[in-house]
Amino acid sequence: MAAQKAVQTLSDLFFTAMKTHARPDAFAGRMPDGSWQKVSSAEAVRRVRALRHGLRSLGVKPGDRVAILSENRVEWLLTDLACQCAGAISVPVYPTLLPDAISHILQDCAPVAVFVSSGEQAAKIHAVREAVPSAKDIVAFEATELPDVMSFERLLEIGQNLVDGLDDPATDDCVAVDADEPCSIIYTSGTTGKPKGVVLTHRNFVSNVLNIEDLFDIRSGDRCLSFLPLSHVLERMAGYYTMIHCGVGISFAERMDTVPRDIQDVQPHIIISVPRLYEKMYGKILGLAMAAGSPKRDLVFWARGIAVRVARRRVSGRPIPAGLAFKHRLANALVFRKVQAKLGGHIRFMVSGGAPLSVKINEFFNGAGLMICEGYGLTETSPVLTCNSLANMRFGSVGLPIPDTEIRIAADGEIMARGPQVMPGYYNRPDATADMIDGEGWLATGDIGHLDEDGYLFITDRKKDLIVTAGGKNIAPQPIENRFATNKYVTQTVVVGDRRQYLSALVVPDFETVGEFAAGKGATDLDPAALVANPEVQSLFQDLIEELNTELPGFSQIKKCSLLEKEFTQEAGELTPTMKVKRFAVARKYRDVIDAMYPTEPGDAVD
Repeated sequence: MAAQKAVQTLSDLFFTAMKTHARPDAFAGRMPDGSWQKVSSAEAVRRVRALRHGLRSLGVKPGDRVAILSENRVEWLLTDLACQCAGAISVPVYPTLLPDAISHILQDCAPVAVFVSSGEQAAKIHAVREAVPSAKDIVAFEATELPDVMSFERLLEIGQNLVDGLDDPATDDCVAVDADEPCSIIYTSGTTGKPKGVVLTHRNFVSNVLNIEDLFDIRSGDRCLSFLPLSHVLERMAGYYTMIHCGVGISFAERMDTVPRDIQDVQPHIIISVPRLYEKMYGKILGLAMAAGSPKRDLVFWARGIAVRVARRRVSGRPIPAGLAFKHRLANALVFRKVQAKLGGHIRFMVSGGAPLSVKINEFFNGAGLMICEGYGLTETSPVLTCNSLANMRFGSVGLPIPDTEIRIAADGEIMARGPQVMPGYYNRPDATADMIDGEGWLATGDIGHLDEDGYLFITDRKKDLIVTAGGKNIAPQPIENRFATNKYVTQTVVVGDRRQYLSALVVPDFETVGEFAAGKGATDLDPAALVANPEVQSLFQDLIEELNTELPGFSQIKKCSLLEKEFTQEAGELTPTMKVKRFAVARKYRDVIDAMYPTEPGDAVD
């Protein structure tokens, strides 16, 4: 491992890892017939070399931008690596974005070429091409009949012919680049405005890889399943660059809805995800137990209690009494092994990032033998600033600062960070960069939090998301929404109440479980619109809120809630590509619903 730590650039990282950890299944993707196509380390090197020369044949020069509009797949990764070898700057674009959003990104970064996964994505580029005159070439990973689109295989062939004409291809693998030169521009998800391009350097990414590898039990020969979008900085750094560096084989999930099947096929040792996956798993376990009735329900809830007790003792360093250890072994045999099997049966640890993870959910999985290491960071920090590790964990926190990273709390509670992973700035936005990073290199994260006596960081909320009630109380909505997330009847929640007398909530029910509840009460119309209007369902959620309020101080209790019949979606402009709620967009769309939860006459105000 010591030899690997000499790497300075992403191309160094790739070529060193392919030699040090040569394996027949370095990368794998599912084929149309359902089989897995594996790419060896040697074959990956050959294709990256060919692509690098293919890019040169297109006229791509060092410093040029190359956009990648694609779902996760082997070709995405090979294209990015070829860009690094060519000295180009890769610009990942979420494949779920609509043409207008894509146009904004491409106009801003002016790519000379755009790689797309399919005809569907190529059509989006065709729709905005007049607005992006810089994009001279479109290359598609899959065959398409659209005009002026080159096939990926044809570019590989051109590049390979150029490689074959070299006396010693290995001596011409990469353009010489400095570690502080940009390697990628990643656009923010735009929760509060138009996306900004975050410029990240080779040093940003490589320092993050090297500073987290020793915190986790990552072994050469391990397998991981990639399903978070590669356009997301967490998957890019942790699920891609770190896995390559450590010799882990990367398999790409076919689609998000095939992840359960793909996990069974790949049997990964490591999973990297956002909290939503763990929330869904937890809700499914409890939902199935409730539906099964006694005694299975009682068994699962007993096992959950044992898991939490063991997890709390384990993480705090307290011994586990013999009696509790016996019960834990029994719970493992009866319940936990089945949960572990759903994740392939080989998981050693999981990673959660991008949003807060419920303590209840974390404690359960930890006690069930499925360790979740929660971390924290931003696109602007490549991304990891802090993380819990297998050796150092504290529930409710996002862990300790990683090596070479400084964290401090500003006077107003904002988290400030400094380290080699901090971006040099936003693309073409010196004003926004100056607002974010001060003259001493401290980056203002926009998050509110505190450090405990041992240096663990706790996040309370986004600075801009803080709700200030009419009574002057500052309330962080995310911890309250996080409590809703653990309930099997809830899919999504947005807490509202800025400049209002009290807090209310917009709640999207889990219509499957709520439908089962309503059917049990005699309901025959189980359409979402009918369910949210059903008095029994409304009473169910009122009881949920009353139970939740017992855990909250008076000023942050929920007074009213409205049930929505449609989930928040990216297509409707309510979610970012990373599945974060756009609060302002939701507040605009449901203004009438929100207004109806508040009194219109002064005499009706609630204290």
